[in-house]
Formats: sequence, C-alpha cells, structure tokens
Amino acid sequence: MTDQSLFMSTLHAIEPGWIDYNNHMNMGYYTVLFDRCADEAYATMGFGPDYAETRGLTTYTAEFHIRYLRELKLGDRVRVAFRIVAHDEKRFHSFQEMYHEEGWLAATGESMVLHVNMTGPKVAPMPGDIQAKVKAMAVAQAHLPQPDGLGGAISLR
Repeated sequence: MTDQSLFMSTLHAIEPGWIDYNNHMNMGYYTVLFDRCADEAYATMGFGPDYAETRGLTTYTAEFHIRYLRELKLGDRVRVAFRIVAHDEKRFHSFQEMYHEEGWLAATGESMVLHVNMTGPKVAPMPGDIQAKVKAMAVAQAHLPQPDGLGGAISLR
C-alpha cells in the first residue's frame, strides 16, 4: 500500500528469539509486531505513555484477529499499515496489514480498541481533542477500498 493517507510504521526486524522450531516466526510475535506498529499510529492520535500518565486515560484492546498469509523468517523486515475502519466516542475498529520490505503481504490484524479511564478502569469517552484526531485519521482514509479479510470469521466450509 502506498496511499499517503494510510499510516505506515517504521521498518521492524524479525528478532532471533521469535523464530520457532519450524524455522519461521512464531505466531505470538505477529501480535508483538502489530502492537509495536500500532503504538506508532496511536502516538499520532495522542495515545501512549504520556497520555496515560498525564490524563489517566488509555486504550485497551477488546478483541484482535490475525490472518497469517506468508511466513516471516529471521532476517526479514516488515512495515505495518494502520487504518481506522470505524469509530465512536469510546472505541475504534482498526485494520493492520503487515508488509515485508519487498512489498508482499505477510499478515493482517483487526482489532476493537476501547478508550479507558484508568481510575475504574472503565470504558469512557475520549476527550474532544483525541476524538478529533481519531476522526481525522478515519476521514483521511475513508476513500480507501475495504481491506481484504475485514470482518472475517473462522469456520469449516
């Protein structure tokens, strides 16, 4: 994906400890990479350690789905595209695509994220300035086609 409205993370390398006995990246570390790259996107919307510390507000992931499309191995490097699919005052639905540095799609991740007041903790509305940033990202990406695999379910056919 090269559309400028799509948030793209920095390049991340596959770490030696992430390789399993099948000689590819263990499934759990896809989640680690999606999380690290989402943190980069979250920072542009005003979320992160400073937000939690200064405002007592944060985000919790309520649900996360991964599709493993191609193997990643030691020495590979990836970037993750991040988009807001939908949002309201207390949550957002995002979709991520993990691309090998050569351009092929390795995996996708889809999440439902809740905005949380840490004193409860309880789900709470985002402050207006943060809602505006989430909305701005969603509006900038609204023209993009629906990503392949969005809303998928597991089943035997």
